[in-house]
Amino acid sequence: MWHGLEHVFVEQSLVAAFAVVGALILVSNVAARRLTNGRVHGSAIAIVLGLVLAYLGGVLTGGKKGLADIPALAGIGLMGGAMLRDFAIVATAFEVDVIEARRAGLVGVLALALGTLLPFLVGTLTAVAFGYHDAVSITTIGAGAITYIVGPVTGAALGADSTVMALSIATGVTKAVGVMVGTPLVAKLIGLDNPRSAMAYGGLMGTVSGVAGGLAATDPKLVPYGALTATFHTGIGCLVGPSVLFLTVRAIVG
Repeated sequence: MWHGLEHVFVEQSLVAAFAVVGALILVSNVAARRLTNGRVHGSAIAIVLGLVLAYLGGVLTGGKKGLADIPALAGIGLMGGAMLRDFAIVATAFEVDVIEARRAGLVGVLALALGTLLPFLVGTLTAVAFGYHDAVSITTIGAGAITYIVGPVTGAALGADSTVMALSIATGVTKAVGVMVGTPLVAKLIGLDNPRSAMAYGGLMGTVSGVAGGLAATDPKLVPYGALTATFHTGIGCLVGPSVLFLTVRAIVG
């Protein structure tokens, strides 16, 4: 029976990946309701569990792709790839009301600028504090603080070491989980209850997954607006990370 089930998982790897991830999300949502009384969104728990499973997959197989190195779960590598990720982001953006989006105006633009520069500054200072002194490593880790997508994109463009790129991803993932967990806790304090504030928040925080998960726990109707500016934030980071920001860092550290 197990052999037959494994055969199905290998032959229909993408379908199997959706089934496994769906089961993980179901377990996470149940845990969020019963263990945290809804204060921590199920998406945050799912991300943490996903990281743990990826680590275990790497340990068990000795590979570099986590659970995707297990033949029966190889579809997770495709499901978690750039193609479906970008499709999901674009699909989310289609739910935005253009009239509401325009109301963000200058506030949204300012949020994007601050949300790019401030995390980068924190990331670069952290990199220096931990002993990195070359411009490529500092910029890559700083870019990871913008989002976990901007970090590896910047590192690949600059030729950063794989260890540094891994650190940049870890930095971005930590930020994403923090934003996801913290958003519903601070929403009332910062007036996060309308599309305009959601767009400003998405621009400041930057991480699409963190903002989307946090807003889903706060008010699902705000998710498209926060995700919209967060997506722009990722694009801007990928553009200026290996160019303007790198040149600035190199001018300072040599």
